[in-house]
Amino acid sequence: MADQRTYPQRPYLAVSAAIIRNGKVLIVRRARSPALNLYTLPGGTVELGEALTDAVIREVREETALTIEPVAPAGHREVIARDSEGRIERHFVILCFAARWLAGEPVLNDELDDARWIDPSELGAYRTTDGLAEIVAAAAARLC
Repeated sequence: MADQRTYPQRPYLAVSAAIIRNGKVLIVRRARSPALNLYTLPGGTVELGEALTDAVIREVREETALTIEPVAPAGHREVIARDSEGRIERHFVILCFAARWLAGEPVLNDELDDARWIDPSELGAYRTTDGLAEIVAAAAARLC
């Protein structure tokens, strides 16, 4: 079965979490395209009938086994990827949440291959998804 998110008929809604623990943020490296080998925030698509906060809690648990508390939206990103012919291959609208770590240590699923708790000031040393530093800064400000 083909992935309906590839060459979609509509944008897909997704969520992510800037999880803060003792002043550090969790970044994860994607092990699959389209963000292969880029560090980003854990998250994924919202399921039909699912509240946004429930979706971010579920996605973080599925990807990292962590328990979190979403606190407030920290911004959004829109990802539109085109193929070599200019056709829209993927289109995601991602609502990012500021979240507090509650419990657990990262145990990654097969979509990820690395996880690190880092000081937000260290983000420049990593290959990240576009706008990650701004989202993390907004999340940290909401959790002060």
